[in-house]
Amino acid sequence: MSEQKGCQAPGAQQSKEAEQKEIRETLDRIKHKIIVLSGKGGVGKSTIAVNLAAALSAGKQRVGLLDVDIHGPSVPKLLGLDGRRLATSVTGKLLPAEHGSGLKVISVGFLLDDMNTAVIWRGPLKYGIIKQFIKDVTWGELDYLIVDSPPGTGDEPLSVCQLMENPDGAVIVTTPQDVAVLDVRKSVSFCRQLGLPILGVIENMSGFVCPHCGKETPLFKTGGGKAMAEELGVPFLGSVPIEPAIAHDADAGRPFCGDASCQSSPAQKSFNEIVGKIIKAAAK
Repeated sequence: MSEQKGCQAPGAQQSKEAEQKEIRETLDRIKHKIIVLSGKGGVGKSTIAVNLAAALSAGKQRVGLLDVDIHGPSVPKLLGLDGRRLATSVTGKLLPAEHGSGLKVISVGFLLDDMNTAVIWRGPLKYGIIKQFIKDVTWGELDYLIVDSPPGTGDEPLSVCQLMENPDGAVIVTTPQDVAVLDVRKSVSFCRQLGLPILGVIENMSGFVCPHCGKETPLFKTGGGKAMAEELGVPFLGSVPIEPAIAHDADAGRPFCGDASCQSSPAQKSFNEIVGKIIKAAAK
């Protein structure tokens, strides 16, 4: 029996090396890989990821959006792609769904017959599907691949970092209040332990801007994300205030960054400034 195991080992090793080579060949065609993280749920991380991808795509960049939130895939809904199914190419690889003028999107939500179905998977299954979403998808030539991770520092973001080997860095999303900032600090620690560069922190839901008078009210207070970034010595990318149009657009399945009626709004201006900073940080 020991001889039989010895005979299998070289083949298994060769298979793993061939697989990793295929992953590298796919990733080599993508200039910048950015992971959107948060140690806390409910901070609007997926909304930030979707709008970042949409803003880059609107800026004539070739963009892919990879949703690795296995248990709560909200990207299809946010982009109006819910109910979409993935097709395969003649080579057997998955073809991403497309939004707007060419934003390529992959999510486990496209594999579910019913969006109410719970995905009850342990770590190895999650690792396998994330690997498939990187290796077996026809991403093509991209300027940016934005990865929307679930809250926390568990299997999904760890799997992405291990498979990608050298992503450009992470964008960390928080809200201003102490209970969120406390959990989000763990994302900074996660990045540092893995050697993942931190492109910066975004403080989402930073005050409420009245759509009638334009006055800003600090519903969840403001400044917590900026204070955390300064304390931990990481870049602060900016604050995005609460605007009703963001929630309205999300429910309607369209990115807020593409809403022409909100081009002069405070949140839209904040998004534009943040995107500019991320482009500069990823180019370093």
